[in-house]
Amino acid sequence: MKTRIVSLLMILVLACAAPFSLSAQDKLTIAIPPSFVPFMFKKDGEWTGFEIELWRAVAEANDWEYQFTTMNFSGILTALQTARVDGAIAAITITSKREEVMDFSHPYYDSGLMLMVRANNDSVEGPDDIEGKTLAVTQGTTAAEYAPKLDPADIKRFPRAEQAYLEVRTGRADAALHDTPNVQYYIRTAGSGQVKAVGPNLEAQSYGMAFPQGSDLREAFNITLLAMMEDGRYDKLYKEWFGQTSD
Repeated sequence: MKTRIVSLLMILVLACAAPFSLSAQDKLTIAIPPSFVPFMFKKDGEWTGFEIELWRAVAEANDWEYQFTTMNFSGILTALQTARVDGAIAAITITSKREEVMDFSHPYYDSGLMLMVRANNDSVEGPDDIEGKTLAVTQGTTAAEYAPKLDPADIKRFPRAEQAYLEVRTGRADAALHDTPNVQYYIRTAGSGQVKAVGPNLEAQSYGMAFPQGSDLREAFNITLLAMMEDGRYDKLYKEWFGQTSD
């Protein structure tokens, strides 16, 4: 009996000391938005983008099985807080307010906010010109939180950034405010010459992967991410998507 008890105790100790791993039947559920170029989007029916490929590299290094589930940005934040997903990659800005209800990885992208207007709009040249005008933003984002500081007459909130951009192109909003890399990518690839960026990069901010509070995944993710930053794999991926290194 004594030998059996000792054996059981040893099993419990080893189990508690073992690093986080997934059993064969487990599969992580990772939340992503329907599209947020160049961080995640579908090409030829397959998900790709900077954050998608970064996640894949980390997951492969840790032997994690996973599946993506798409939802609007505000829904992603709710799913994290209620632990309905195991993590999320959605160009999520790390903020003190969000840190109160979810956990973040080490930051892996420095961003900001940018205004976008119609190409023929000469009345808005920067943040000081938004006062009294109509501004389109995406629900749940830091852009939506920042928008009232610009004192617009009306703030239109949409589930997806593309909807906010369309509001500008059709003239139903004077400007859209969103994450700088997404605004610039949209103008370059889908704007059809109809829109332009104006003003400075606002609100320096960093993106990180988000997890429900207390997640065992964060430490393993960070260890792999920092290893990638040290051995050059991260810079190679960064240059592939942004045309330059992260320095």
